[in-house]
Amino acid sequence: MKKILIVDDDAELRNNLSEILKGEGYHTEEAGSGKEAIEKAVSSDFDIALIDLMMPKMSGVDVLSELRRIKPKTRVIMITAFATVENAVDAIKKGASDYISKPFKIDELLTTIRRVLEEARFEEGIMKLDLDFTLSSLSNYIRRNIIRLLSLRTGMHFMEITRELGIEDHTKVVFHLKMLKESGIIEQDKDKLYFLTKEGEKTLDCLKILENYLSNK
Repeated sequence: MKKILIVDDDAELRNNLSEILKGEGYHTEEAGSGKEAIEKAVSSDFDIALIDLMMPKMSGVDVLSELRRIKPKTRVIMITAFATVENAVDAIKKGASDYISKPFKIDELLTTIRRVLEEARFEEGIMKLDLDFTLSSLSNYIRRNIIRLLSLRTGMHFMEITRELGIEDHTKVVFHLKMLKESGIIEQDKDKLYFLTKEGEKTLDCLKILENYLSNK
């Protein structure tokens, strides 16, 4: 369950957002000030912090800066009034992932949260992989199709893969299988069955996210 910290000095807004997000399956905690937000962040890890830009004593940008220092993996979405959009853009330059303007629609908020979580998951997957191998593997459509095929089966023989791909030139398939094997994305067992490794599963995850991102552009 993803954890979201709601930081706003407006108690009613905090409570309403908390109820909505809980209904969407998120775990939420609330903070009525920047100081309280930092205290909660120190004692717990949050996937996302929704932070009101304009708060007394400790501003949203101040909270953002401190969060970036103590919990760099926590993504920040700024909540701002329409008149302070320029300040929100400045906050993005300082490390916020996105912002939404009051009054906002709930669908807009949920879409923004899902997108930020997806971006975080993609970046985390890329960081765990050898970037050169990952991008070279995903750049070729035959290798992408092999990865997809092996994600649907527990294991496939060479001829099964070739038949499913519909490629008559078997040397092409041999080449691409070799590339994927050298990159650690696939392996062969004692029965000569090809299967995705754990690195391959992470690569597949990145492929899905990338394709979803491109399809929405």
